[in-house]
Amino acid sequence: MPERPTLSIRDVTKRFGGLVAVNGVSFDLARNEVLGLIGPNGSGKTTMLNLISGALRPTAGTICLDGKDVTAAPASEIAMNGVARTFQIVRMLPSLTVLENVAAGGVFGHSQRWGSELDEYARNLLSRVGFQGAGDAMVSTLTYIDQKRVELARALASDPKVLLLDEWLAGLNSTELRTGIALIRQIHGEGRTIIVVEHVMDAIRSVCSRCVVMNSGTKIAEGTPREVLADAEVIRAYLGDADA
Repeated sequence: MPERPTLSIRDVTKRFGGLVAVNGVSFDLARNEVLGLIGPNGSGKTTMLNLISGALRPTAGTICLDGKDVTAAPASEIAMNGVARTFQIVRMLPSLTVLENVAAGGVFGHSQRWGSELDEYARNLLSRVGFQGAGDAMVSTLTYIDQKRVELARALASDPKVLLLDEWLAGLNSTELRTGIALIRQIHGEGRTIIVVEHVMDAIRSVCSRCVVMNSGTKIAEGTPREVLADAEVIRAYLGDADA
């Protein structure tokens, strides 16, 4: 008997007035899988992550986490049920220190910790993402890449079942990109289930076993990175008819 998917998306649609941002999309996410959610700008990828994380509610369709219907659940409940995320534009808690930003994930997420246990856990996560020894710094003083590291540590602090990475590798130089890819691999190796929204195809090839491709809100392809990146409809979506 096949194992139940960790996440199941069925015929999900999101409308904003007359705009259909996501149109009848379905896919499953297996336990300990790294799934690439790719497509050109404006294809609905971030909207899909917003629907999974509860920031938005679907207009139609269902979203199930470990068999539980969370379609209409608020973001706080979905977080406590095991979904954590980073954002396309990094979101910090600017009045808090680095350590306090990470600790927030441990308080409000899936596996909750408190007090000295939480502080130690947050410091260990900062070390894991390559940002040790800076817990007392204010996040307003950090560089862009370091803010991304803190945001990832905060997401991990909740011990999520499903980690959503929304263009976490965007804006990194080649050295930082290699480090970021290695970190995603390490997190996956610890048993995490991950959805990666990304435009860096080298990263998609390196970390994803399967991809779902969206264009204009619709799923147009699904398969291994090699399969979908060779698909004529996917090439057309990225490059136009002349190159398909």
